[in-house]
Parts: sequence; structure tokens; C-alpha cells
Amino acid sequence: MADSSIENAGLLVIDKAPDMTSHDVVAKCRKAFGTRRVGHAGTLDPMATGVLVVGIERATKLLGLLSLTTKSYAATIRLGASTATDDAEGEVLESADTSGVTQQQIYVAVAELTGDLQQIPAKVSAIKVDGRRAHALVRTGAEFELAARPVTVHRFDVLSTAHLDGFVDVEVEVDCSSGTYIRSLARDLGAALGVGGHLTALRRTAVGPFTLAQARTLEEVIDDPGVSLDIDAAAKLCFPRREISDDEAESISQGRWLEPVGRSEIYTVVDPAGRAIALVEEKGRRAASVMVVRPATLR
Repeated sequence: MADSSIENAGLLVIDKAPDMTSHDVVAKCRKAFGTRRVGHAGTLDPMATGVLVVGIERATKLLGLLSLTTKSYAATIRLGASTATDDAEGEVLESADTSGVTQQQIYVAVAELTGDLQQIPAKVSAIKVDGRRAHALVRTGAEFELAARPVTVHRFDVLSTAHLDGFVDVEVEVDCSSGTYIRSLARDLGAALGVGGHLTALRRTAVGPFTLAQARTLEEVIDDPGVSLDIDAAAKLCFPRREISDDEAESISQGRWLEPVGRSEIYTVVDPAGRAIALVEEKGRRAASVMVVRPATLR
């Protein structure tokens, strides 16, 4: 039995434009696809551009299960001024002379900010403090401190440096764990060099397996609505797979379980026709679904 929530379901990789929120993208996709069942994974700040993963119809259920643990960015860090928001949109708090900052000093400081770190998030982050978002508290003028959190910066490469109008602009590429704030890296790089620093440009180039190569602009999606990956392709790309028989597919689609095969991760079970039937996790003597992609009523 066909169903529009299956036929139209999938993941959409958006190349987000600047000056719009992730929620703005969702709202426009709802209108373009004619459905309320749209969500996103991995929020991007309004100033940032690049990869934003959007779920359509039943694929919204995939979003919370995706292992989007590694993210990649291209960014510009300006040394010589610290700001209230750690980016160019915030009030300048302090400025410093950068004429003595050398390229070697930048490389050394960047190396110190690579690997496993304890990072203090920016105060304009979405982290909750006593039940309220930090960015909302900042606007009230409240004084508060955020606790450092463990993050991993896998790669922090300096592409170029340029002395400009008393500042040093550093073009970088970063691969990092989910939860890493690039604006906080900019702040900490400036602090390590004693001149202050903030982010002036940020572009996310990859989230997990999704890259800019798969991305479409919002304008392209509005002109020609369609997903980047249908729900079958998404489930098979994002999770390991296990081939199952038609009988097993019928069983798991009706909410029953399969025999475990000794795997610890969530994986996709795929029927002989190549269709993703469910995402499964093994616990004890059962391999039970954590999400049924195709319930029996939709097959």
C-alpha cells in the first residue's frame, strides 16, 4: 500500500543562506512541500551558511537517530578584537595591537586548540541555564557563567593569514565533534595570543556523511521541491545494513522482533527488494525496531 508520507519522505540537504534561522528554513520547506512534517538536525546560526539537514514526512523520525557526530567548517577568525557574542554581530569589548602577532605564533596557538578540549560555549548559545536559553539571558543583561564542556577538534588547519586594517584575518578549516562552537575557538585563539578574537564568517561544509556536494539552495528547492535522498537511501547511507528475508520484513514491519546477530550499533534492515524496513537495535535476545520505516499498513 503506497502512502504519500513514504513516497515523499526523505532527507534534504540545504545550503543555508546567511541571515536566516534554521527555523526559517523549516518554515519555507513546509510551504514548498505542502506538509507540516518537516524538521531539521544540527542548528546553524543566522550568520552561518552551509549544510543543514532537513527531514521531510516520515524521515523526520530519522533526525534524532542520525549519528551526526562530526562536522566540518570553513571560517574566518579576526584577531585584534573580542566581542560580546564572539562574532562580528556583537559589540566590541576590547581591541588590541596585532602588529607583533606572527604566523608561527598563530600555528602554535592553533595546535594547542586541537584535540580533546574543555570548551566554554559562547554566551549567545542555545544552552540552557536554569531553564532558559543562554542567548535569551544575555539579552536581559543577566550575569552568568557557562561550564566548560568536553569537545574534540579533529583538525584545525590555517589556510592563510592576512594583516588588514590593524587586524589579522585567519582563514581556517575545522573538523570537530558535535557541540563544538567555532566562535568559541575564535575567542580562545585570540585570548591565547593576547589580542582577542572573534568570528567574521562561518560556512558548514559537512555534517556526518552529508556535504555541500549534495546540497541545494532554498531557492532551488522552492522552485523544484524534492528530497536529496529518499527515505531508503537515507536509512542505508546513515546506518549499517542487514539483509533480511521477506518473512522477516513482514514480521518487523508489524512490530515484532528479529533474531539478533551480535551487533551493538543501530542498523537498517533491508528486504530483498532493497527497501529499508526499519532501524533496529539489539538488546539481549531481541533485535527490535527503534523506528519502523515502513509499517505493515504502509507497505
